[in-house]
Amino acid sequence: MLSDEIANAQRLVRTDAYQMSIGEIVSMYENEEIIIAPDFQRLFRWSIGQKSKLIESLLLGIPLPSIFVFEKEDGKWELIDGLQRVSTILEFMGLLKSPDGQVEQPSILEATKYLPSLHNSVWQQSDRIQDASVDEQRPLDKSYQLAIRRARIGVEILKRPSDNQTKFDLFQRLNSGGTQANAQELRNCIMLMVNGDFFRMIKGVAESDPFKTVVDVTEDQIEKQRHMELAVRFLVHLSIPYDGVLDVEEYIDEGVISLATSGNYHQKISILERVFNLLSIVGGRDALRRYAAERYVGKVGLIGLETIAVGVAKNIDAILALPNPESFVRGKIIDFWQQQEVERFTSPGLRGTTRIQRTVPFGERWFQP
Repeated sequence: MLSDEIANAQRLVRTDAYQMSIGEIVSMYENEEIIIAPDFQRLFRWSIGQKSKLIESLLLGIPLPSIFVFEKEDGKWELIDGLQRVSTILEFMGLLKSPDGQVEQPSILEATKYLPSLHNSVWQQSDRIQDASVDEQRPLDKSYQLAIRRARIGVEILKRPSDNQTKFDLFQRLNSGGTQANAQELRNCIMLMVNGDFFRMIKGVAESDPFKTVVDVTEDQIEKQRHMELAVRFLVHLSIPYDGVLDVEEYIDEGVISLATSGNYHQKISILERVFNLLSIVGGRDALRRYAAERYVGKVGLIGLETIAVGVAKNIDAILALPNPESFVRGKIIDFWQQQEVERFTSPGLRGTTRIQRTVPFGERWFQP
């Protein structure tokens, strides 16, 4: 019944809420009582315009949205939602540390709609600020610094969610507004929360030359984490059968959490690396692209990933045991695109839920030696 489902779900989510001053948040950061994971800093970046507007809001007394933290086992807080707001304030004050532990260059503001005199404003003058000489920098008056420190912000505390899926669901909901993070950026964050080593291992392969060559991603796509998305999809399709019940994105979301918490993810990531090293040798940037009229055409898409890459992965040991595995895979890729059944994978209006139930099993059969 709905009442039982609500009661059970509510038990997974324990919360508390405070009103705190910006100064208190800053002090907690300096005392390492509130944690901003270094890898999170790499994933999200605001422009100087966005940063300036935030400081403008504080000076004008405009309330900021609440930040959300997870309470860790040791009582420290891990900042999950509000990363850029807190990071912007810390950076402006010259306190934000980079992922390698060094203090970041303090930011210098630009003019805003209501406060054009914010142009070249700094917390205090510094020769570490590279965008303007010390003489050009305009330190913020002490009274305005106090106003920022005394500004208050709501802090919503999530009390140690009992399972990683709950943590992921909450994180998705918290990040549904503002500067929109895409699905893979959200997955990256939850992977970091659940298992940082797992995230970094996937990232290492996804950023390797063989992988980037085979998936043929542009710099813009890399910025949007397309390479990580393809690596994650590959691992989930390789490891977790799809029954067609869940939405595809939910299947990938749940699958990556399951992998991150499993004991054998090292083996799966090793297969990811071996497969894309092989495909890089076999076809380079053409390995997953459609072959038609004796040439490779189009862009790398999910069809190639789900059938060719995953199909090779599910047979990788048998393929590598062949006298000439490269020749075998190359021939099977060319013949694959000539199969009539492949046309069913690209039918107009075909839902992803249906496609995956066709592509992955076909690829596994097709690449059997």
